[in-house]
Amino acid sequence: MQNRPVIVAVGRTKFGEHYGKEPEKLIEEAWLAASNECNLERKDLDTCYMADYFLPITNKLGLEEGFLSELTELHVPMEVTRSFSAALKTACHAIQAGVYSIALVGGIEKMTDRWYKIRDDLMLLEDPWSYYAGGTPEANHELLLRAYIKEHGITGDALDVLSDALAKIAVKNHAYGAKNPYAQYQRKISVETVQNSRKSANKALGLFDYAPITDGATALILTSEAVAKKLGVCFVSVYGYNSATDYLNYSTRDELSHFVAAQFAMQGVLKNSCLNVWDIPIWEVYDQSTMMEMVSLEDLGYCKVGSAWRSISESCLDSKGCYEIDGKELYVNMNGGLKADGNPIGATGGAQIHELFRQLTGKADQRQVLIDGVLPKYGGSLEFEGFGTKAYVNILGRDLT
Repeated sequence: MQNRPVIVAVGRTKFGEHYGKEPEKLIEEAWLAASNECNLERKDLDTCYMADYFLPITNKLGLEEGFLSELTELHVPMEVTRSFSAALKTACHAIQAGVYSIALVGGIEKMTDRWYKIRDDLMLLEDPWSYYAGGTPEANHELLLRAYIKEHGITGDALDVLSDALAKIAVKNHAYGAKNPYAQYQRKISVETVQNSRKSANKALGLFDYAPITDGATALILTSEAVAKKLGVCFVSVYGYNSATDYLNYSTRDELSHFVAAQFAMQGVLKNSCLNVWDIPIWEVYDQSTMMEMVSLEDLGYCKVGSAWRSISESCLDSKGCYEIDGKELYVNMNGGLKADGNPIGATGGAQIHELFRQLTGKADQRQVLIDGVLPKYGGSLEFEGFGTKAYVNILGRDLT
């Protein structure tokens, strides 16, 4: 990749309910955290890209670009996207093209400011046809589970193994969340807790299978490799990024037991980055439900289609916090994932990048992953817009020079 974009700093807020904080306070906190890491100031920024889904609705804001201009007291080009990965992709294009030298990429969401309507908003965003049919934000996840069971002929005792595997995903992510000072939920749970929540709801997936409603902000500073070296700062390179899209209406898709958009995005990014699947042993994936994390292991190419549940059930038997697949270790959602870290959807992808940056630079504290005793070279993130409607895959790599 020519003129490779690199991340020189990341910042974020704690995720959770921040009803008493204005959105500008959250994004300012995330920006200052990133700025303090690399000693860059607002005047050094050439452009800003910010992501949010609902800020004009939840906080009655008009043009978010104007909001960001007031906050930074800058008049540089600014653009708003939905997801953080979309903002990052746009910024990467600008850096590669040489149009800008230093870019701020941020994400913000204040979902609890609209508690009474946010679930309707989410369902309309993900699948309006299902919403008007009476569906909830959880409905498509249960339909995905049913489609998976039918597609792969899972019956009898195997259904219990599948259920147990999904519960173990939640347990793993909460264990990581307990080590993450920014996470919304910093407590461990048990398989029994997950199973009991399902029994209480009389559903295949229960309270502890889903990500929560969350407020929060994230930010990173992007530049080119040449500029980063002049600044003399530690950096992580963006080795590849790609996206793909599927139908908005989940029920009309050709494939109901997987996310085709994730498969195509992953195939494209591997081709463009000249990497293979197992070059990337750490991932942050979009576990809006435990079912989505399990399916992602297959869509990204780590497990054969229809087999991820067995790999999870067999490998999550200790405190190592990783999946063991074909004799190899795969670490997923070390920040606790959306499940425990939280899901302020405009900022969620930034939390994924924040964790990968920390892991690749050896600054992940208790969550630090070592591969054969050394820091991982590459890490990946998978972020969705909607219910698998659009998928973004980003591959980061640490400076190996």
